[in-house]
Amino acid sequence: MRQIVLDTETTGLDPARGHRIIEIGAVELIGRKLTGNTFHVYINPQRVVEQEAIEVHGITNEFLQDKPVFAQIADEFLDFIKGGELVIHNAPFDVGFMDHEFSLLRGNFGRTRDYCSVLDTLLLAREMRPGQKNNLDALCRAFGIDNSNRTFHGALLDAELLADVYLGMTGGQTKLELASQKQSNQHNGQRVDWNRVENKPQLKIIRASADEEAAHQQRLEMIEAPLWQQS
Repeated sequence: MRQIVLDTETTGLDPARGHRIIEIGAVELIGRKLTGNTFHVYINPQRVVEQEAIEVHGITNEFLQDKPVFAQIADEFLDFIKGGELVIHNAPFDVGFMDHEFSLLRGNFGRTRDYCSVLDTLLLAREMRPGQKNNLDALCRAFGIDNSNRTFHGALLDAELLADVYLGMTGGQTKLELASQKQSNQHNGQRVDWNRVENKPQLKIIRASADEEAAHQQRLEMIEAPLWQQS
């Protein structure tokens, strides 16, 4: 399955009041793995960004003056999301703005769901964590994801964080492949299938010294009611 984890930043909160998208950030997942394929663009909204919005994302009117308008990036954006499943936190907000942008274009562009399906991770989080905070920062803390660089909201950074959160909420990695389990590897510059090699090189075994074993035993004695002693 091809999934597009997506976030937007806007001039304000309500497209019905003429607010527009000013940034789109998206990362691609295929088979639950990040491919490195991304979409990121800043957009001139052709209107003023509200100060309250600037305080959230830090994107100023001056910065956006020379950026393309939505009509100039629409085809490229649609090519990126078409046929995939959008993964969005609080999807009605972003999808509402995207639908509004499509409605302003010449021609019959339709709506977001005409091009792809949508999964709302906020609804998913509320089912998993009822009664708890489920904004992106809270979910990053819950799943041990480093969001220390998130001084402001930013569409691409938030999409990348949401991708990690989504994978954590839905089971993490689907396949953990250790180096020793790979079917082939490099040895003396040649591709080698270690599963078929006879007389494989022996792993070096390093045993603990007497002092290290004594220190280990002391540490074990400090643990109250260890699990391995419980029947």
